[in-house]
Amino acid sequence: MTKSILLLLAGLLTGAAQAAVGSYPVVLVHGFQPDNLQSKPTGTQVADNGSEYWAQYWRDRADARIDWPSQERIANKITSQYVWPKLQQMSREGTCASGCVFVTHSTGDLVMRYIIDNQALWLQNAGLKPLNIVATFDFSGAGGGVELADLAVNVASGSGLIDATLKLAVSLWLGELPSSSNIGVLNDLRVNTARQLAAFPGSRVPRLRFAGAGSDFLGVTGAFLPGEDDGVVASHSSCGAAAVGSYNSCSRSVAFDGKLTSTNGPSGFMPYHYPMLMSEGYSHGDTILNSAKDEVTSANSSANYLNGDNLQFNTYDEKRGWWIFSSRYRVVNNSNKTSMSALVYQAAN
Repeated sequence: MTKSILLLLAGLLTGAAQAAVGSYPVVLVHGFQPDNLQSKPTGTQVADNGSEYWAQYWRDRADARIDWPSQERIANKITSQYVWPKLQQMSREGTCASGCVFVTHSTGDLVMRYIIDNQALWLQNAGLKPLNIVATFDFSGAGGGVELADLAVNVASGSGLIDATLKLAVSLWLGELPSSSNIGVLNDLRVNTARQLAAFPGSRVPRLRFAGAGSDFLGVTGAFLPGEDDGVVASHSSCGAAAVGSYNSCSRSVAFDGKLTSTNGPSGFMPYHYPMLMSEGYSHGDTILNSAKDEVTSANSSANYLNGDNLQFNTYDEKRGWWIFSSRYRVVNNSNKTSMSALVYQAAN
């Protein structure tokens, strides 16, 4: 075998090793893309948008993606035209035969819950093998619904009390004010609607959560979101809380900035949802980028996959401040110089 062939094989093997967490292939499910409501992409445009969505960090570390257009509904065309064909392809190709990890962002969290609840039955009915999903990594998860989506639908329909501040918040998020003809997946993101979609999946796949509490909108959108938020999603959703509430952390003993103190965190979580990392400095979109925004803390430092494998983060506690004004903080190792996505990827490998 020539040297050039050996080098080619080595490169291929290295690439394959990188496109996985541990030994598990990675499948990406992106989130809501506001510009889709006007552009209404189809076909290759949807795939191109999906590729660009993950470009900064996860795209080159993944084996497959489920791309979908935001002008459609989850239980309708998103599933029939985009999710279902990809599930069949992955089953036939054995992508998840030995287990795989799905990485989601934002509304991808809600799409993924619908997949988890249905994929085994769908594939079995088609004479195919269900996907062996061992865990999901959910960044800035919108599976608990988005209050801004309720407001956007109200603005689009002209219902409810609409003032200038509300319109500003919606336009900052969407880039424009919506109309009744371009709502799409916003209907599914309304809080009550989202929490009723596949609310109690039969599968026990662990949903591991990674949340931020920063904002790209100078706090304007936060006025309409209960508790801490990342500029788009309130912590009741990103943390995976069982009930809507004004929570200021994913934990009852650690704040978003890592301070070890009593907090108003959720007392319970949606089935198989486990908050892991959180940070005060990461906004909604920051969590999947390749840049460190702030120190990261842990609501939980370890969690098990469905098959018993473990995701573990190394943390340390330190005292900050002077004398009686000091407090203790919990910090994930190297988080001051490593992005949240990279922390997760490195821990999984």
